[in-house]
Amino acid sequence: MDRERVLSWTKAERLGLADFLDDLEGADWEAPSLCTGWTVHDVVAHLTLSTRTTLPAMVKGMVRARGDWERMEFDAARRRAADFGPAELIAQFRETAASTRRAPLSAPLDPLVDVLVHGQDIARPLGRVRPTPQEQTIAALEHVLASPFYGARKRLRGVRLVATDANWSRGEGQDEARGPADDLLLLATGRAAGLTGVSGPGAERLATVL
Repeated sequence: MDRERVLSWTKAERLGLADFLDDLEGADWEAPSLCTGWTVHDVVAHLTLSTRTTLPAMVKGMVRARGDWERMEFDAARRRAADFGPAELIAQFRETAASTRRAPLSAPLDPLVDVLVHGQDIARPLGRVRPTPQEQTIAALEHVLASPFYGARKRLRGVRLVATDANWSRGEGQDEARGPADDLLLLATGRAAGLTGVSGPGAERLATVL
């Protein structure tokens, strides 16, 4: 996929999410997100790190976390959330919306996946709606399904995803999970909240593992 197009999409989604965050109230920042154990504040802090994490910092973090990737990410987000308040984090996020920098080992589409998925991690528990653009969401889905990083191949084994709001489907399984692309993206990245708008035998199957 064209790199400039992906960068343009990512910038637009970052700026849109920054505007969304401007409207949150104080208590919203301490509310739980879809990420288990993470507050909304933690998730936003994590988002600001995507253009700021260096390879040495990542290696140091992995050593601290004893090789546990999720623990490393959580610890880094928690430290940043402790150092910066909501307004500061929003300003930082907006500042680097157009940045071409990305975390070590990540692919060009990973920052787009990051902002689309974490936008839902923030919005849904707060009972807010944050629509995702169709073309960008499908591109993110394709990337998540192809990348070994997200574990989607194992998670979705035997399940065929079918978007009900786009001409898109993937998977060789006999059990279909049918729903909006943004819900399918949440399922592909391991979030049970995606089951809300999804139906079919594949959805029933995923409900037992998510």
